[in-house]
Amino acid sequence: MISVEGLTKRFGATVAIDDLSFEVQAGRVTGFLGPNGSGKSTTMRCMVDLDRPQTGLVRFAGRRYREFADPLRSIGVLLDASYIHPGRSARHHLEWLAMSNHLERTRVDEVLELVGLTEVAQRRVKTFSLGMKQRLGLAATMLGDPEVIILDEPANGLDPEGIRWMRDMLRYLAGQGRAVLVSSHQLSEIALMAEDLVVIGRGRLIAQEPAPEFIARHTTTRVRVRSPQIDDLANSMRAQGAEVVSLGETPSIDQVLVTGLTMTEIGELAHRHGAVLYELAAVTDSLEDAFLAVTRNDQEYRSGPSS
Repeated sequence: MISVEGLTKRFGATVAIDDLSFEVQAGRVTGFLGPNGSGKSTTMRCMVDLDRPQTGLVRFAGRRYREFADPLRSIGVLLDASYIHPGRSARHHLEWLAMSNHLERTRVDEVLELVGLTEVAQRRVKTFSLGMKQRLGLAATMLGDPEVIILDEPANGLDPEGIRWMRDMLRYLAGQGRAVLVSSHQLSEIALMAEDLVVIGRGRLIAQEPAPEFIARHTTTRVRVRSPQIDDLANSMRAQGAEVVSLGETPSIDQVLVTGLTMTEIGELAHRHGAVLYELAAVTDSLEDAFLAVTRNDQEYRSGPSS
C-alpha cells in the first residue's frame, strides 16, 4: 500500500503540491488524474525522493523510499520512458539496472519476454520508437518483481495494440496483489483499467474514491425508454416530475431519454399503464465528463467556445 500524508512542495513562490494526502490500495489499479499543472508529476517525483517536499511523508507498506536498500525489489517506477542512455542496448540497460539492485541477470530475459522486446534486445535505444521505449521502461519497472508500481503516462506513444496490451498488463499485475498507481491524460483508458481514482487540481486533493462512484457523483444518469406506447408513457412520467426528451424513432419505435425516475420506477409505471417496453437502459456519462465537471475551476488553460 502507498500512503501519502500532508505532502507540500513549493518552487519559490509557486505551490506545486498543497497538503496532499491519499492512499493507494494493494491489488487495485488507481488512476491519478488532474489537469496540466495540477502537480501529478511533482507528486510522483516526491514519492520516490527525486524531489524533496517541504512537508509531508510518503510510505510504502510503512517504509519511506530511501529506506529500501534495493528499491527495484519493492517499488517499480516509470516516470519518463525516454530518459535512457541512447547508446546502450535494451539488454545492457536492463543488465545495468539489475546489477545495481543485486538482481540476477536471468531476470533480464524474463522481463524482455514479458514486454515483447526479446528480438530487439541488442538494438541501441536511440533506434527505438517511443512505444518501444515505453515497453523497455515497463521492463525496467518489473525487473525486481515489485509489490508497488508507479507509472506516469505509460501508454504514451503506443499504438492501439500496445495500449490494450498495457491496459491488460496493469490489470493483471494488480490482480497479483500489487498496488498500481497510473497517471494518464487518456481518460478512456483509465476508465477501462482503474478501479479507484485520485483526482487533484492545483496541487490539492479533489476526490479519492472508486471510479464508478466518482462518475455517478459528478454526472447525471438518465434512462433510455423505447415503447410503442411512448406518448402515453411519457405523459405519465412527466406527471411524476420526470424530464422527458424525445430521441425520435429507431427503427420504428419511439424512444425517449428520462431524467428524474429510476428504471424500477419507470418499469412499474409502464406496468400500471399496460405499456409494452422494448428497451429500458441506464445511460451514464463518461469519466471524461465527470473529470471535466469536477476540475472546471482548476484547468490551467481554458478554451473558448468553438465558432
